[in-house]
Amino acid sequence: MKVSKYLLLAVIVLPLALAGCRGEKFDSQPVHPNMNMDQQERFEPQEKNEFFADNRAMRKPVDGTIARGDLKEDKAYYQGINEDSSFVEEIPVDLTKSFIYRGKDQYEIYCTPCHGNTGDGNGIVMANNYGYVPAPSFHIERLQNQSDGYIYSAIANGIRNMPSYATQISVKDRWAIVAYVRALQKSQNVSEDEIQQYDVDLTALQEDYQEKLAAEQAKKEAEADDDGEVTASRGQTVAQNNGCMTCHSTDGSKLVGPTWQNLYGSERTLDDGSTVTADEDYLRESIVDPSAKVVEGFPPSMVPYDYLSDSEINSLVAYIKSLSENAE
Repeated sequence: MKVSKYLLLAVIVLPLALAGCRGEKFDSQPVHPNMNMDQQERFEPQEKNEFFADNRAMRKPVDGTIARGDLKEDKAYYQGINEDSSFVEEIPVDLTKSFIYRGKDQYEIYCTPCHGNTGDGNGIVMANNYGYVPAPSFHIERLQNQSDGYIYSAIANGIRNMPSYATQISVKDRWAIVAYVRALQKSQNVSEDEIQQYDVDLTALQEDYQEKLAAEQAKKEAEADDDGEVTASRGQTVAQNNGCMTCHSTDGSKLVGPTWQNLYGSERTLDDGSTVTADEDYLRESIVDPSAKVVEGFPPSMVPYDYLSDSEINSLVAYIKSLSENAE
């Protein structure tokens, strides 16, 4: 069989040509019929654009415009307030089982470090005494009677030394947490008759409760036996360790609570219009039961410091007295 010389030449040349193309780099593709998708007439971020007087390619939004999806006209939902700026009484979201469980998940992520798993204010941050203002229990009468909008506002805007969680928690999840807080409040205040309707070992629960009460009583008795030295300097340390300076100034400036400068011996006007002298008894009562006498012009937001020992309370009173010209 006779092979054509041209076929033989092709067999030799074609593989050599293909091998010569392997691995070769090109600055641009040899064939690119439609360049407009790769070479668009646009500006990169921060790039200069001489078309505008300020030479900025990135333009500010037109004044008064709102991005799609960012129009938040529903004050009740987005801010937790009514048109008159009062807090809404009830959650403006349909409550479902899955919604409350979503609140449980978010609560355990963001709230338990301070407020505890049951909402009693004994989270790990409070238990280890890191110097924060104690987190209140959700089961005290004041917070049980607060509106849902108030709790939502505390999450969204923060309160005292609690920061705002607006950047971490979405609007819907804030309401879910409020729903779960309400569930916690109900769960911790169930009557015996209601418990008996379910398959619950009430005797075991009562025994466990009595053990906890006994442990707390023993702790209080141990603290009562604390004969630590009562001094103003110790009181200053107690104030610093418990975050008192977050709300009370010592130089006369107004914070969340009344200033301690010249507080002792002064006449205080209460929110009911009556007056009281800020003596030692008043100071002690204000520390362990701050809602008993609320000073006019200040919110009733202080939590009880009844866990302090007698000597710590007396030292704190001595420190407050040292800041007053009326002290003995």
